Amino acid sequence: MASCDRGVSRRSVLQILAGGSIIAAGAWPAFAGETVIGRLIAEASNYTRISQRIDFISRALLGAKYKANPLIGGPKQPEKFVVHDDAFDCVTYCETVLAAAIAHDFGEFEPALRQIRYRNGQVSWDQRNHYFFEWSQHNVENKTCRPIAMDGSVEIDKTVNWHPELGKRRFLMHGIPRATFLSNKHLLANGDIVGFVTKKSNLDYFHTGFVAFGGNGELLLRHASKSRHRVLDERMDRFAAANKVRYVTLLRAEETAPVQAAL
Repeated sequence: MASCDRGVSRRSVLQILAGGSIIAAGAWPAFAGETVIGRLIAEASNYTRISQRIDFISRALLGAKYKANPLIGGPKQPEKFVVHDDAFDCVTYCETVLAAAIAHDFGEFEPALRQIRYRNGQVSWDQRNHYFFEWSQHNVENKTCRPIAMDGSVEIDKTVNWHPELGKRRFLMHGIPRATFLSNKHLLANGDIVGFVTKKSNLDYFHTGFVAFGGNGELLLRHASKSRHRVLDERMDRFAAANKVRYVTLLRAEETAPVQAAL
C-alpha cells in the first residue's frame, strides 16, 4: 500500500489540446469522465510510443485535486468501480493515466483500468491490489508493465500487515538505492513508474508517481501529492531528500499492453 505523501510546485495553467481549451489548474471542468478522458485518449493517439502518451496525459492532468481514499468498497461493503478524472491519490493517478495511455478509445479505457486495478479484472475488494508491491507484480504478470533494474539493487525482505482482513504477507523486493537511481537518469524514460519503499515495518511503499523530465533535462516526479493537495511536478532529488528515501523500484509500461474485453 502506498500512502501518497508530499509534493512542492504547481503549474499555473493546464491545457487540454483536444478542442484547444485552456483550463486553469485547480479549476477543473465539470465534464463527464468520458469527455475529459476520451479527449485525452484521442489527442494522445498522435503519439506512437506509450511513454509519450503517458507523458502527454499525465501532464494534461497537472493541477487535478488530491483525493484521499478515492475507491469505494471494503470487507463488509460492496466494491464499486470508481473512475475519476478530476481528483486522485497517488496510485489512482498512475493507474488512470496508464489505462488511458493503453486505450485506443474510451470504450477500451474502463476494461484497461479494471485489469490494472484488480486481479483478473474482477471488481471486488478482495481482488483489488491493496499493496503497491502486489499492484506492481500483478501488472508485470498481465504484461501491462515490465520491471526496470539497475546495477546495485538489493533484496529487501518485507512482512506487511496493514489490514486484518488481508492477513500478514511477505514480499521480497528488489530495491534500487537512492544514489544509484538519481545518478542513472539516462536509463529512465518519461512515464516510468517509480515506487518509494517505506521504512515502516508493516507497509511496503509510501508513495508512487511517474518519471518526467524538465525543460533543462532535470529529473522530475509527477505525482498526486497529499501535502500539496494536487497533481504536480517536483524535482526528484528534492523529494527523495525531503522524504529520506532509501530505495525505489521501477516499472515501464509495455508498448503492446493488452486491453481486456469488457466484463
